[in-house]
Amino acid sequence: MSVKIHGIKNCDTMKKAFAWLDGQGVAYEFHDFKKSGVTPEALADWCDAEGWEKVLNRAGTTFRKLPEADKAGLDRDRAIALMVEQPSMIKRPVLRTADGRIEIGFKPDRYAEIFGK
Repeated sequence: MSVKIHGIKNCDTMKKAFAWLDGQGVAYEFHDFKKSGVTPEALADWCDAEGWEKVLNRAGTTFRKLPEADKAGLDRDRAIALMVEQPSMIKRPVLRTADGRIEIGFKPDRYAEIFGK
């Protein structure tokens, strides 16, 4: 199974996801969107699959530090633009499986379901 995991290398949640995948012997490719960026097309795909409200990490410090004017009246397109500008606002990790399934965030039980472990 070809798996791609997107996120930020030093994120604690990413480290948990990496440890789980490694521990289960799941091979994956890592895309660090803090270093390599993220395309509007990828974000649109994730938002279409899971909803922009789930992809946008409102609990993170990057989002919380935004001016109130930037937070007001958010919709899908504005949220995507914000996440392209500041990838730290994307909830991590974003996992894409070979069959195209998208999983946002890390929960060991969900990963176990996805990979049959």
